[in-house]
Amino acid sequence: MGDLDRILSVLSEARRRLLRIALVLGPIFGFLLTFELRPITLRIAPFAVPLAYPYPSLFHNVAAQVFLALKVWALPPGVALLNLGVGDSVVVQLEIGALLTVILGMPWIIHEVGAFLIPALRGRERDLLRRIGIPATLLFAAGTLVGLLFLTPLTFRLLFDYVAAMGAAPVLGIESFVEFALLYSLAFGIAFELPVFVYGLTRLGVVRASSWKKHWRGAVIGSLVFGMIVTPDNSGITMLLVAAPMIALYLGGVWFAGRWDSARASPPALAVGV
Repeated sequence: MGDLDRILSVLSEARRRLLRIALVLGPIFGFLLTFELRPITLRIAPFAVPLAYPYPSLFHNVAAQVFLALKVWALPPGVALLNLGVGDSVVVQLEIGALLTVILGMPWIIHEVGAFLIPALRGRERDLLRRIGIPATLLFAAGTLVGLLFLTPLTFRLLFDYVAAMGAAPVLGIESFVEFALLYSLAFGIAFELPVFVYGLTRLGVVRASSWKKHWRGAVIGSLVFGMIVTPDNSGITMLLVAAPMIALYLGGVWFAGRWDSARASPPALAVGV
């Protein structure tokens, strides 16, 4: 098989994997934008179990329900959200639907990406990919939820305290609100992947654990730069709130990498006969 045939074969396989991802993520995205979840209580004496069932609704869909919940959860009392552009509400629903689709479909995405990469990997690389697949998924979901449920409300409270101190009206455009919350949450989801990245490169023998420890200052600077790039405001507060957990996660990854490096370097214990 020539080089051109190999390239075409790889491209064909990539297209097939992307199509498989789209066939799963597409219906999820469509469901989030065309159905709402209506609460219902299932009574099984003596218990009352809260449930929800899907009901077709183009406007009051799951994305809109998540927006309303996020508004109540993240914004301080008294902050008014404004629809500044005619299509802002549509864009907001699309953005929320896209984020939820990525989160819900992440296990399938990782499965398809792994299936695409495995034929080109060696034995230990395949084993590593299988080992870190589930932790990477859980860390991404955990980081996104931590950013969305805890740090985003904290950041809005801090920023609007400055607004109140200036005597300005506490108002915010809905698109700015959602973009801030989503980008901030995604930043934490990506940041939570840092221990897996550090540990994986050490397991593959690309970077020794001692190198991660030696260059910790560069990791601190890189975390600050990452926080500055991904946060959608210029206050500096959000940059520090992203950088601080990244540094802690980096140190955690270095610790796990160091443990594996030490275990590999230590000679196996000899069995002593009686």
